[in-house]
Amino acid sequence: MELKILYDNEAKYGFKKGWGFSCLVGDELLFDTGGDANILLFNMRRFPVNLGSIKMIVLSHEHGDHVGGIQIVRELREVDVFVPRSFSNSFKKRLTTYHNVNLIAVSEARAISQNIFTTGELGSFIKEQSLIVHADNGLTVITGCSHPGLEHILGMASRFGEIHGVVGGFHGFNRLEALRGMELIVPCHCTSRKREILNFFPESSLKCSAGCLFEI
Repeated sequence: MELKILYDNEAKYGFKKGWGFSCLVGDELLFDTGGDANILLFNMRRFPVNLGSIKMIVLSHEHGDHVGGIQIVRELREVDVFVPRSFSNSFKKRLTTYHNVNLIAVSEARAISQNIFTTGELGSFIKEQSLIVHADNGLTVITGCSHPGLEHILGMASRFGEIHGVVGGFHGFNRLEALRGMELIVPCHCTSRKREILNFFPESSLKCSAGCLFEI
């Protein structure tokens, strides 16, 4: 399964960068929308991404750098939007104004589609959901900012099986030993120790930027 990075603080030549994160999982699932719909749409067209194939959007947490590009739904057909139940009523009400959106509030871990699961909302102060993708070579966890703590997220995800890789924002995560044995480590967006992680795992870690494509 392919994972396309559509929005990140850094960008490959020909793509635009912006503070935030978004990626496309396979052809049908958009995880987060970055901070600006125009940048997101530009990078989608640059890949290119078939907008008509997107059937689901999963929003990790209600921060502008992850939900600011939600207007992208105007470019899509019927789409299920999964948000943590703790999202504000005003944001959820805003989503319901889009005629093509089916809003689904998530609290517990559950399947989203075949072989793709949400961790459910984790954390206390800032609640956040992450994705668990079950591919042939194991599980890949996709995170927004990891506000609940990357170790906590990985602990929840490990209930679904052995974790093969992790991609996304790791925030202030510093217990690098917890990543040992993973075959794919891609620190993106808000990860404060990107360079340290890349140096610590030279054979399994890869640089993240808008325009990157990873096989998971």
